[in-house]
Amino acid sequence: MASPRRRTIGPLVLRLHFYAGVLVAPFLVVAALTGLAFVFSPQLDRIVYAHELRVDPGGAARPLAEQVAAAVRAHPDGSVGTVIPPVAPTDPTKVVFNLPELGEKQHTVYVDPYTNELRGTLTTWFGSTPLQTWLDDLHRNLHLGVVGRHYSELAASWLWLVALGGLFLWLRRQWMARATLRRTVLPDLSAKVGVRRTRGWHAATGVWLVVGLLALSATGLTWSRYAGANFDVLRSGLNADRPVLDTALPGTAPGGDSGGGHHDGGASSGGEAAIADVDRVATIARDAGLSGLIEVSPPAEPGTAWVVAENDLSWPTSQDSVAVDPATGTVIARNEFADWPLLAKLSSWGVALHMGYLFGLVNQILLAALALGLLCVTGWGYRMWWQRRPTRADRAAPLGAPPARGAWRQAHPSAVVVILVVAAAVGWALPLLGVSLAAFLVVDLLIGAVRRAVATGGGG
Repeated sequence: MASPRRRTIGPLVLRLHFYAGVLVAPFLVVAALTGLAFVFSPQLDRIVYAHELRVDPGGAARPLAEQVAAAVRAHPDGSVGTVIPPVAPTDPTKVVFNLPELGEKQHTVYVDPYTNELRGTLTTWFGSTPLQTWLDDLHRNLHLGVVGRHYSELAASWLWLVALGGLFLWLRRQWMARATLRRTVLPDLSAKVGVRRTRGWHAATGVWLVVGLLALSATGLTWSRYAGANFDVLRSGLNADRPVLDTALPGTAPGGDSGGGHHDGGASSGGEAAIADVDRVATIARDAGLSGLIEVSPPAEPGTAWVVAENDLSWPTSQDSVAVDPATGTVIARNEFADWPLLAKLSSWGVALHMGYLFGLVNQILLAALALGLLCVTGWGYRMWWQRRPTRADRAAPLGAPPARGAWRQAHPSAVVVILVVAAAVGWALPLLGVSLAAFLVVDLLIGAVRRAVATGGGG
C-alpha cells in the first residue's frame, strides 16, 4: 500500500516566489537604483552647493538678528519661517522664507555668520536642497507625482514577501539536504557552472540581506500612499502620534490677544520685533537644554510663542522642542523626544534609517550594500530562469518553465485556510499588495482555464 502523500506548502511558496520575482523584480530594481542615487546625496550637496553650504571661519559670529536682517533685505518677499543657526564653524546660517506660490517648498537664504554676506538662495523642501529633492522625488515617484508613488509602494509591499519566501525556500532545501551552516550562508563554490551555482549565490546572498530588506520594506511603507495611511490610522487609534507642542501664550488665545497685556502678538509674529528677538529666543532654548542643530521659528500667529526644535536625526536622536516667550524670557511648554510614544519613536527612527541619516556614513554604506545586493540577487534570479530553459532542438524555449500548477493542492487544507485569512488581512493593510496579488491569481486562473480548454479541444 502506497504511503500517503506528504502535505507541504513548499510548492505554493515556490510558485508565489517565482511569479513575484519575475513580475515585481523590475520595480525592485528601479527602487534600488534610485535609492542608491539618493543615499549619498549629502556628500553630493557639499560638492554641488559648496559656495552656499560652506563658509570660511573668521572671528566671532555676528548676532543672529543682523544675519536675518541681511537675508530679509535681500529677500523682501515672503515671511521668515525658520532660522537655523550654524553648528560647525564652517556652516552658514540658514534663513528660510515661506512664500504662498511655492506650496510646500521654501526659499532658503544662506548667510555667512561672520560677515553677514549672502552666500546664495536655494529653493528647498523641508530643508532639502534642489538636488536632494530631485533625487528624493525620483526614488519616491519617478517625478510622476501621485501616480508615480504607486511604483515605490508596490516595491515596498512585495519586498518583504519575496525576501521571506526566498528565505523559507532556501532553509527548507538546506534542512532537507542536511546541509551545514556554512553551506547555508555561503555560496557553494564547488558547484559547476549552471543553475546550482547561480542558486547558491542568489540564496546565500539573500540570507545576508534579508534583515535589511525587511527593514527597508517596513520603513518605506510607513510613508507610502495607501499602506502609510493605514499605518497613520493605526497609530492614531493607539494614541501613538507624536505630541503636539502647546504654543499658546499665557493669557492669550492663538489668533487673538489678551486685551492689553504685556504680550504683543502682532509685533512678535513678524517684522523688526521678531528679528530682534531671535538671539534671545535661541539663547533661552540653549539654556533650557536644546543643543546641536536647532530650528528657531517665529510665532505662527498672534498670541503664540516662538518654537525652537532640535532636528538631529542621527543616533542618539535629538528632537526635543520648546515654546519660548521672549517677553518674559521663559520656556512656557516643552516636548521631549523621550516622552514620545514608542510607535512614534520607531517611526522617526525608521525614516532616518531608511534615508541614511540615523548612523551617518555607516548607515549610508549599509544602504548602498543592500541596494547593490538586491540588484545582484535579482540578476541571479533572472539568470536562473534563463538557465532553466529547455535547450533540446525539439522543445527549445527562450526561458525556463514556471513551477508546476496546482501547488495549493499539495498543502494541508488547514494551511490553505490560514494562508487565505492572512492574505486577506495583509491585503487590507497593504492595498497595493492585495490588489496585485489578486490580479496575479486571476490571470493565473485564466491562463490555466485557457490551457485546459485547448488541451480538451485538441484531444476531442
